[in-house]
Amino acid sequence: SGFDPDEVPLTDMTTLSKEVEKFAQGKKLEIEALQLRDSYRKEFMGNMAHELKTPLFTVQGYIETLLDGAMNDKKVRKKYLQRAGKGVERLIYIVKDLDMITKLETGELQLKREHFDVVELVQNVFDLLEMKAAKKNITLFFETEYQPIWVYADKERIQQVLTNLLVNSIKYGKNDGSTEVSIESLSKKKIIVRIADTGEGIKKEHIPRLFERFYRVDKSGSRKEGGSGLGLSIVKHLIEAHNEKIFVESTFG
Repeated sequence: SGFDPDEVPLTDMTTLSKEVEKFAQGKKLEIEALQLRDSYRKEFMGNMAHELKTPLFTVQGYIETLLDGAMNDKKVRKKYLQRAGKGVERLIYIVKDLDMITKLETGELQLKREHFDVVELVQNVFDLLEMKAAKKNITLFFETEYQPIWVYADKERIQQVLTNLLVNSIKYGKNDGSTEVSIESLSKKKIIVRIADTGEGIKKEHIPRLFERFYRVDKSGSRKEGGSGLGLSIVKHLIEAHNEKIFVESTFG
């Protein structure tokens, strides 16, 4: 009949070993992904501890100095209490931002959608940040003059998104630089709001992790600048809560 029993197991073995190999490869990738997630989690916890530790130690330092006798000097007392107050404010700021992200992740934060002119909203944010930008002589401007562009979204949250992005562009922007906002129509029902600045750009390896909580591109400089370290994470969550996406393009230098 031409049937060779020896051939059957061999074919089966080849198929089987291929399947096993595929399974092992899949598991390997899964394990690598879990290990990566775990290292990110550890890093996140470390970063979070660091962010909270700095203002906490500041507050503790001033209070201990006051208790050690500095409070008897009226001038020093007021100065130290004000500084301790600033540290507490920073802590509250971080905790509030963390709380907001948690609510966004669990879907507890409900969006209040309404129709509004996004051009006017950007202009409002420009006006709010004018002084901040002037300190570094950074110009905030629209790519062109826009007629009103109406969108349906949570106005307050979109203002927060725009503010966070524009504050970043000023914070990491070059002196005498600029930040430009352009609004393009993508389809009949969608627009793209693009914020471009003349900062030094971001290295390729940082881009995938840019929207992670407490992830800092510049470990030293950015902490001096303050902020909760959650700005971009909040931006991403708020945009995704609107079922939309945020993209980043950057060339270092």
